[in-house]
Amino acid sequence: MTEIIIRPSKHGDISTIHDIYEYEVLCGSATFDENPPSKKDILKKRTAILKRGYPYLVAEVDGKVVAYSYVSVYRERSAYNKTVENSIYVIPDSRISGLGTKLMEAVIEECKKIGLKNIIAVIGDSDNMASINLHKKLGFRKVGILREVGFKFGRWIDVVLMQLSF
Repeated sequence: MTEIIIRPSKHGDISTIHDIYEYEVLCGSATFDENPPSKKDILKKRTAILKRGYPYLVAEVDGKVVAYSYVSVYRERSAYNKTVENSIYVIPDSRISGLGTKLMEAVIEECKKIGLKNIIAVIGDSDNMASINLHKKLGFRKVGILREVGFKFGRWIDVVLMQLSF
């Protein structure tokens, strides 16, 4: 069995994180970005997330980072300060059973430790059953669908909203 190691991200992971996200931007609908951000932009975002005390974790398989997950500000208004939005991205050929679950479980535990109340999943594409089922398995409940709010790859794409409350 392949060993999955979940750990806090490091500065040295930025290149791999960039590559994972770039693939999703160019080939997937989990994000509505159409142009990949630079490594500098990803590092800046990671720094801002860590500065807030939020988790930004990676999953390693056989010593190689194959996935990452973090939470970020849901909305800027202070009334939302106990609610965050989660993100998770996995290299396509590393979408092995249990990897996303283990990574998200670790993120959820970190969110509980720092006293957050809600995690909101904003899932690109209502056909993204892998992400929807992962979140459902972890206790998220579907709270809505925003129909045809993104246009990517020549088609309109829904956003599925899911929520986990502690």
